[in-house]
Amino acid sequence: MSQALTYSSYLRVDELLSLQTPKSSGPEHDEMLFIIIHQVYELWFKQLLHELDYAGELLRANDTARVNHTIHRVLTILKTIVAQIDVLETMTPLEFNSFRNFLESASGFQSAQFREVEFLMGYKRPNIAHHFPDEVQERLQNRLHQPSLWDAFLRYLVLNGYPIPAEALNRDVTQAVAESSGVQAVLIDVYRRDASVSGVCERLLDLDEGMQEWRYRHVKMVERTIGMKRGTGGSSGVEYLRSTLKSFFPDLWAIRSQL
Repeated sequence: MSQALTYSSYLRVDELLSLQTPKSSGPEHDEMLFIIIHQVYELWFKQLLHELDYAGELLRANDTARVNHTIHRVLTILKTIVAQIDVLETMTPLEFNSFRNFLESASGFQSAQFREVEFLMGYKRPNIAHHFPDEVQERLQNRLHQPSLWDAFLRYLVLNGYPIPAEALNRDVTQAVAESSGVQAVLIDVYRRDASVSGVCERLLDLDEGMQEWRYRHVKMVERTIGMKRGTGGSSGVEYLRSTLKSFFPDLWAIRSQL
């Protein structure tokens, strides 16, 4: 007879709490915080992928109400992961340096799930997959060749009767989303006469801004902790992170001065 399901067995709490294994001697007190914060980030990245995939399905199904609800949930998650930076910033540079050398080549740059989030949002960089092990490369290659959330949004516009240019609908989805004057003309028309669809545009803009807020806070947290030193794993640290402060949906930003 199987045991009754409990809170602990359902959530696999014992297994979860066994996953924090500091590498430093002692170990250093603050390494536990560092591990837990980043493990929680990975859990939230998993949920973001779950929700953003669903948002793409809803856009392709022309389900406006549920799209808005799902993006609202994503925005709430983003606020949560931004707030986690406040916790991480309670660790001073000296406290981080007490165990930093034990991280060896480990780096946040190696978060495959966050690269998947970027690809799903439309920030495609074909060469980035080469920095990962073979099994991860396959996952990233799959994401690279899938349409992004923006591509799903363009299909949503078509379903609502808007004439999206063929070159935008049939673009190479392995490349980053680029500005399109033809799409911008359609979006301006949407804003001027369609409150329901323009509301979805605004939620996507909120999403873009929320992602940029996370990136910006992450940049400042890293700068506060290590200054302009090179990042773990050999990355350029703050310099690299600043280079990623880009919008995911450039057409939605470009039209603001034309409305």
